[in-house]
Amino acid sequence: MTRNIPCPACDSKSLCLFYSLDNVPVQSVLLLASRPEALNIPLAAIRLYFCHGCGFIFNASYDPQKQDYSHRYEPTQFYSPVYREFSKSLASRLVQEFKLKNKTILEIGCGRGEFLETLCRIGKNQGLGFDPSFDDTHQNGNKSGRVTIIKDFYTEKYSDIQADMICCRMTLEHIHHPYEFLRVIRNAVNTRSRTVVFFQVPDVVRILRGLAFWDVYYEHCSYFSPGSLGRIFKRAGFEIADLRRGYQNQYILISALAEPVDTALLPQSVEEDPAQTERDVYRFQTNVSTRMDAWKILIGKANRDGKKIAIWGGGSKAVAFLTTLQLGAEIEAVVDVNPYKQGTFAAGTGHEIISPSKLTKMNPDLVIVMNPVYKEEISACLKEMAISPVLLTVEGSKEPIDG
Repeated sequence: MTRNIPCPACDSKSLCLFYSLDNVPVQSVLLLASRPEALNIPLAAIRLYFCHGCGFIFNASYDPQKQDYSHRYEPTQFYSPVYREFSKSLASRLVQEFKLKNKTILEIGCGRGEFLETLCRIGKNQGLGFDPSFDDTHQNGNKSGRVTIIKDFYTEKYSDIQADMICCRMTLEHIHHPYEFLRVIRNAVNTRSRTVVFFQVPDVVRILRGLAFWDVYYEHCSYFSPGSLGRIFKRAGFEIADLRRGYQNQYILISALAEPVDTALLPQSVEEDPAQTERDVYRFQTNVSTRMDAWKILIGKANRDGKKIAIWGGGSKAVAFLTTLQLGAEIEAVVDVNPYKQGTFAAGTGHEIISPSKLTKMNPDLVIVMNPVYKEEISACLKEMAISPVLLTVEGSKEPIDG
């Protein structure tokens, strides 16, 4: 099935629809103060299209007007020691590789400013962040006084700001016209060809091959593979300095410049061609319903056996998992380490998000881990609380739950 619309990455009209969802929450990480508010959050459709021309995947039904990037938007992962260590290691690498010492760094979509603060602290840099959801009463970064945050979207009106690095992590997937956005940045660095541009986005290859339906949600309107990300950067006028996967292959990390890069210094490319992504798309389309059914069967059996189930991770993955499978009372608790999420309610299902300490009273039999990268961290936390449920990651729906 095709649709007479152009691809937002390459303008091709060779598109196919491969995944549809109806009535999904338009946002999944808003701090919702009551169960009725969570149950009555606006709903919308997801229609994922694959572009045969460049391999890009996008939600053709996305409407940016439905998004609320206010102070209630709470996406940070920095309460996890594992994530903090990843971010520190990444910042250290970028500072070293691109000689970011006593420089100016601009971050688009900086959230609470934690990563920008880390870059500035390690390299003794000055930072300028842009994020309309920034809340200065609730910030985890900016402890050094090196960072200034502008509560706004980055647009052409800020293109005259000079920076030695422009950083954008976990934001491009929220932008429904990514090529146009990259051209704004390319034009901004036009007079400073040595400005480093660094982006981090989720890797759709992992989502497709892992049948990870819980990683498809409304806020993410753009889905990139290494190949499609590399192609859109090149089309926008950038030269790729580095393109790699990271964080247990969950993210794609790309560094680029506005001037030619010595190709002899480049690592082996991880870019795949659109034909490979098309095969992954077909596999996802053919098998994702089987993965959903497996989870429904597993959770249904656990409920019939009287087992208490908790989900660990109260963010977008949990909301997509719960709403796609239409789970309600089958899940007794949703847990998150972020204190700002605790006491709020999951969009679409109204599950209260609780602190890990409250599991001592519940004593769950099964804990479903929404992101496997945190499994050991969660296991250590449960052990410290003297709780020993079966831990099952989202990829492990075929694992036994007895015992």
